[in-house]
Amino acid sequence: MPSSNGIAMIVKPQLAKLGLFDAKVPRYTSYPTAPHFNNDVGVNLYENWITGIKPGSSVSLYIHVPFCRRLCWFCACRTQGTQTDNPVIAYVDVLKAELDLLAARLPQGVTLSRLHWGGGTPTLLNPDLMRDLATRILDVIPLGPGAEFSVEIDPNEIDQARLDALAEAGMNRASIGVQDFDDEIQKTIGRVQSYDTTRAAVDMIRAHGITSLNADILYGLPHQTKSRMTESVQKLLSLNPDRVALYGYAHVPWMAKRQQLIPSDALPTPEQRLELFETARRLFLWDDYAEIGIDHFATQDDGLTHALRTGRLKRNFQGYTDDQAEVLIGVGASSISRFPQGYAQNAPATSAYTKAIREGRFATSRGHLFKGQDILRARLIEALMCDFQINSAEILRDHNISAQELNEMYQRANADFNNLLHVTKDGLFIPPEARPLTRMIARSFDAYDLSKAGHSSAI
Repeated sequence: MPSSNGIAMIVKPQLAKLGLFDAKVPRYTSYPTAPHFNNDVGVNLYENWITGIKPGSSVSLYIHVPFCRRLCWFCACRTQGTQTDNPVIAYVDVLKAELDLLAARLPQGVTLSRLHWGGGTPTLLNPDLMRDLATRILDVIPLGPGAEFSVEIDPNEIDQARLDALAEAGMNRASIGVQDFDDEIQKTIGRVQSYDTTRAAVDMIRAHGITSLNADILYGLPHQTKSRMTESVQKLLSLNPDRVALYGYAHVPWMAKRQQLIPSDALPTPEQRLELFETARRLFLWDDYAEIGIDHFATQDDGLTHALRTGRLKRNFQGYTDDQAEVLIGVGASSISRFPQGYAQNAPATSAYTKAIREGRFATSRGHLFKGQDILRARLIEALMCDFQINSAEILRDHNISAQELNEMYQRANADFNNLLHVTKDGLFIPPEARPLTRMIARSFDAYDLSKAGHSSAI
C-alpha cells in the first residue's frame, strides 16, 4: 500500500482521477477469479488431477466447516447457523467419507506442508469430533517435516477441552478474527466479542504451547473513525500476533443477504476507508511489523517476512502464504482445490455436497482448466500482489512470451495509470506512492471480462 510516509506522495484527487474510489476489482486470491469458473471441470477431471500428483510430494489441505453458532451480519462466507451438534456430527462423517475417497486415489508418500481448518467456525466441533477428524486427516495424508497446522478459532467458541484436542492433534498455528473491538461497531455488524474474551482465548492458546498467532481486523466498517481504528489496533497489538490481515470490509448485500442488516449510511466513504487503512498501517509499522503485500503485516522473524525477503511469497485463497506446495486440496462444501492444471470446486450447498459424497463420488461441481495465457497472467498478477513488481527475466525464463510482447503488456498497463508505474529493462515496478492502486493495476493484466462478476471496492 502507501509508502512509510503515508499517502502524501500521491494526493487524493490524483487517486480519484485514476478511479481508486469508484473501482470494483477482484482480490486476486486466484486467477482467473472464482466467478469465471465453469462446468469444464467435473468429477472425472478432478480424479485425474488427484491421481496425477507426484508420489512423495507435499500438498496443502484445506478443510471447510460451514457452520456457526450465530451468523455475523458482516460475513459474506457460505455458512449456516446451528444451535445443536447434530448437523455438525453428520457433516464430519461426510468429510471423513470424502477423505476416504482421496485416500483411495492419492499416490504413495504424499505428505502435508500445510493443513488449515476454516469456516464458518471449526471450533464449534466438540473435542471428540476434533480428534476424530484430525486422526482421519492424518491417516490419509500425514504431516511432513516442518508442516504447519492452523485452525480458525472463534474466541467466543473455544475452551480448554477443545484446545487440548487441537494441540494434541498437532495444531501449531492459531488464527483469530477480531474485526473491531469497539462496542457500537460490534453490535452494528452482529459480532459481539469483547477484548477480555479475546485476550482470554489468546492466553489459553499460548498456554497450550501454540506460539504462532494470526489475527484478522477489518477497516471500512460502519461507524469506524480514525480514533476508533487506532484504539482497536492498539488493543490488537497488545496481544502480540505474529501475523495480521488488515482486510477491507466488502459490503455486498446483493450477494450476502445478512449484510442488509448493516446500515449503509453508517459506512465510511471510499476516501475515509483509505484513511482508516493508513491509520492502522502506520501503527503496525511503528510496532516494527513488516508490510506483506497489500494488506498483511508480520513480525520480522515470521515465515511470511522471510518469504517476502527471499522472493518466495505466494497468494492463495487464504491470502498471503509462504507455502510452496503446487497442490492445494479443498475438502468440504464449497472448498476450492488448485492444481498445476487448474481449479476444482466442490458443490457450494451442503446438501448437494453431502449427496455426492454419500453416493461414493467426489462433489466437484465446477472449476477452471488453465488454457491460453492463464498461467502467465496468474503469475504476473501474483507478482504484483506480492512484490509490487514483475521480474522480466523470471517471466521470460518460465513462460512462453517474447520480450517485446511482455514489454507491450507493461506499456499498456502503465498508460492506464498515466505512466505512474516504472518500466525498465528489468521489469515493471509499482512505486510506493502508487501502491493503493495495486489491485487495479493487476486488473490491467486480467484477460477476463470483469463486468460479469461483482467485486469489492478497490480500497
